[in-house]
Amino acid sequence: MRNAMLRGMAVATMSSAAMRFHMPMMRLLKALVLLTLVTGCAEEPGEPVKPEDASLILINARVYTLDWDEPGLDGAIMPGAPRDAGGWYPDGQAIVIRGGEILFVGSSVDAMQFEGKSTRVIDLKGATVIPGLVDSHTHVFGLGALLDQVNLVGVETEEEAVELIVERAKSVPKGEWIVGRGWDEGAWANRYPDKALLTAKVPDHPVFMDSLHGFAGWGNQMALDKAGITAETVVPVGGEMRLGADGKPNGLFLNQAVQMLSSAVPEPSRETLAKHALLGLGQMAADGYTAVHDAGLDSRQMSVLEELEAADELPVRIYAMLSLRDEELVRKWIAKGPDSDTDSMLVTRTVKAYYDGALGSRGARLLYDYADEPGHRGVSGDDYGFNEVLNAEAMKAGFQVAIHAIGDAGNREALDILEAVFEEDPSTAANRHRIEHAQVISPEDIPRLGGLGIIASMEPPHAMEDKAWAEERLGPERILGAYAWRSLRETGARLTFNSDNPGSDHNIFYGLHSAITRQDKDGRPEGGWYTAQRVSVEEAVRAYTAWSAYASFREDESGVIGPGRWADLTVMDIDPFVVAEQRPGRLLDGQILMTIVGGKIAYKRGQ
Repeated sequence: MRNAMLRGMAVATMSSAAMRFHMPMMRLLKALVLLTLVTGCAEEPGEPVKPEDASLILINARVYTLDWDEPGLDGAIMPGAPRDAGGWYPDGQAIVIRGGEILFVGSSVDAMQFEGKSTRVIDLKGATVIPGLVDSHTHVFGLGALLDQVNLVGVETEEEAVELIVERAKSVPKGEWIVGRGWDEGAWANRYPDKALLTAKVPDHPVFMDSLHGFAGWGNQMALDKAGITAETVVPVGGEMRLGADGKPNGLFLNQAVQMLSSAVPEPSRETLAKHALLGLGQMAADGYTAVHDAGLDSRQMSVLEELEAADELPVRIYAMLSLRDEELVRKWIAKGPDSDTDSMLVTRTVKAYYDGALGSRGARLLYDYADEPGHRGVSGDDYGFNEVLNAEAMKAGFQVAIHAIGDAGNREALDILEAVFEEDPSTAANRHRIEHAQVISPEDIPRLGGLGIIASMEPPHAMEDKAWAEERLGPERILGAYAWRSLRETGARLTFNSDNPGSDHNIFYGLHSAITRQDKDGRPEGGWYTAQRVSVEEAVRAYTAWSAYASFREDESGVIGPGRWADLTVMDIDPFVVAEQRPGRLLDGQILMTIVGGKIAYKRGQ
């Protein structure tokens, strides 16, 4: 077995032919033709023909192209993968980019033959390059708002949260709304805040604090007054308005009732929406993401994104998922049909539907009572605002649908709905429909996702953030079907990983660590949490890259590094393949060095 130093030297001096060994035949032929042109094929002796100069060349890198066969359903590494007895090693050293596409992948020596007068050459000095990261379920406007408003992510107590709000109030004119989000409705479920302290400390501003995942809302008395909320106010079906000992609303709203308070908050201006979009997208670029699937966009948000695209201001690609709750918007797109222009920075071909609530707020629909709340099973379907007719119309119009389903009953019923449409119109089954979160699934329903061709769009960080209370909600038997990544893979379901930000930390190193170790950032629990559901490092990386590309019908353009594909790349300072197998805890120390989208540097650390 070669030692690590020798293997590193071998990679650094690997011939271009060897590094192209794993390329599919068509890409190999293309690369060989280009190399032949560079190295001297000419119509006249002494007059070599040179292709058009490259715009960007990356050299001295550890490139993992993912251009080899996918792992087996059990995670087994396939022959042809860049791995030997010594572990993983990169299958490329340099990447040549012309315009928005990759021209060549191979050795640094061969890559430099594409250099022209205007070519920019970047020596990556051993940094790792993987296909561009994709967050397949995110909310960039929410992330941007979080960066611009009161941020309660990670805050552990009501008292700490109120102090942050008090601090913001010092810079906001009296009478104006103070808005924020991020307190964890799951972790706080047995000690929900109320209006008392918030009203006492911030009496002169209406305050609305959305929860981490948007399934709970918290406000002070002035906010309740602005919204006209009293004990007699009708609560929407599928919602809960908590009352105090005096019989009056106590400022805490759950599930569908959140809108009672949130609807009173003035809509942000178009300028503010654009600001939030760019803040959110800029942060995603800084964190290595080249594309996001934005889940649940409404008419105003879509309009802003369309304007930003027209002005060429989008720093990363957006795969737009229209909110089924915005019926006017969805019907407009049904009449128009899904986008076929996959090269655009903004592509719309998905409808996001909401079938049940969240596990943390006990809104997820369960087959049996919550273990910690007998007699309660959550909300779903019509009670949660799901429009089954409109959902079917979108499917028949050629749209992919992505259904939010968290509880075991919610997932079963969502699968039933999809299957019924497939039976009615078999052509709809080809559109790679998705279950968003797929968080708790009955063992008998797990094989159905693979059998129906449904993509499970899941969040590894959620498992680590929910583990403190999830089993308490579900009990010891149902927890076995929760966050079941391996079980889903083994039965043939396709996975894609994401963060559901701003509901979770979208840091890729945290995501990979969660998926591979089933441990939180503190390394707890020792040995991992229900480790039978772990995935391999290759599966985790693919779930954030190639498999996310598949979920957006872009597997021929992105998700793999190779000639003719988009130049969407993520550069990081650690090798996740090697680190995950040798010292997985060190994944959390990783940093993004550069993000390249369509051949353009969208982010570079230190600049």
